[in-house]
Amino acid sequence: MHDSVVKIFIGYDPVESVAWHTMAHSIYERSSRPVAIVPVNLANLRDVYTRARDPKQSNEFSFTRFLVPHLSNYQGLALFFDCDMLLRTDVCEIFDVVEEQPDKAVYVVKHDYDPKCEIKYLNTVQHKYPRKNWSSVVLWNCGHEKNRAVTPDFVNTASPMELHRFLWLDDADIGELNVRWNWLVGEYDEPPADVKNVHWTIGGPYFTEYSKVDFSDEWRAENAKMTFCLQRDQVAAAKK
Repeated sequence: MHDSVVKIFIGYDPVESVAWHTMAHSIYERSSRPVAIVPVNLANLRDVYTRARDPKQSNEFSFTRFLVPHLSNYQGLALFFDCDMLLRTDVCEIFDVVEEQPDKAVYVVKHDYDPKCEIKYLNTVQHKYPRKNWSSVVLWNCGHEKNRAVTPDFVNTASPMELHRFLWLDDADIGELNVRWNWLVGEYDEPPADVKNVHWTIGGPYFTEYSKVDFSDEWRAENAKMTFCLQRDQVAAAKK
């Protein structure tokens, strides 16, 4: 794959398939470079992922997300996003952080918060733990020597704490993204106008009970573009 192509992995869960496709559309609609978008889909990973489902995980990609370096053959840069998101800007802007903070193993938004609610979408328990949501947006330096530790065997056997807190790394290896790249709707108030990536971590507008959350109209507009198909009668009408 040419170096100009942006490798992007998005977590996929069939219970919110519409979120994945709309998120993907928001990326390639705005990207200034070609993008290769890969669903991190449990059904496609049976040869490398054997871990039993943890009763505390809220989606199918809670742990498969950490396979990104392996799936990238431990080469180059790659992005991971949860599916319950919407890009509002050119995704290529995120790579500026690599020049600003060179030689990091990963770059994440270093959230420091306690969730406001105890239950989120589909009656899932909202667990509290340190570094929560750090792993929901990750710019991976897949070629970094320390990320060689993130093998399929490690992903299959490491504790949730080791994975989601990036404990195979020293803190100095973890670069920091601006919070605009992972804006937590419902957790952070008064979003700035230039939020780059919206994250509906509690529940996205495609769930009925969350249909009026912040940025919901933007999601519906993006979803309409994603599902659009021009019809013959529309073409004829346009010619009149």
